[in-house]
Amino acid sequence: MVLPWALAVLSLLPLLDAQSPACANLTAVAPITNATLDRLSGKWFYIGSAYRNPEYNESARSIQAAFFYFEPKHAEDKIILREYQTTGNKCVYSSNSLTVYRENGTMSMYESGREHFVDLLLTKHPKTFMLSASWNGKKNVGMSFYADKPEVTQEQKKEFLDTIKCIGIHESEITYSDEKKDLCGPLHMQHEEERKKEKEGS
Repeated sequence: MVLPWALAVLSLLPLLDAQSPACANLTAVAPITNATLDRLSGKWFYIGSAYRNPEYNESARSIQAAFFYFEPKHAEDKIILREYQTTGNKCVYSSNSLTVYRENGTMSMYESGREHFVDLLLTKHPKTFMLSASWNGKKNVGMSFYADKPEVTQEQKKEFLDTIKCIGIHESEITYSDEKKDLCGPLHMQHEEERKKEKEGS
């Protein structure tokens, strides 16, 4: 199962730059600084996405709910990822690390034998961000949206919708997650208790 953000990509930034002012609220992050990584640190919820690539569109549609933790390692240019994903009416937990390419504003992760890249895009809201994907231009363009809460405000959602329209995707193509379908609560609680005990014992 490909993670909601982990998709083989080329840069979407030229498309964004050419679509002003619809994309004016976006900040293409390059370079990624320690302050950027600190902003990404913590718990995030997968809100929704839209992908033109059939393989990844199908994968995204199978995700009922998902949340994850980012733990940046500044000196190593890494981010530790712990993700809880509900798919097929079951909870799937995974742990991995992302490599941060600071200068060009991208991140990558190895999965299924290959390296997947995403471009990081910051919104005007510090509690949301997006990851972009583009395969050979608009034919396979894609975007995913994340927030620090499972539900977003109308203003935050509007920014995502405006960005989707800006890159040529119709609102009807978006797949949203549903927190009510999350089945990872018990496992997450178990892991948090274990982490708490480890810290107390160290």
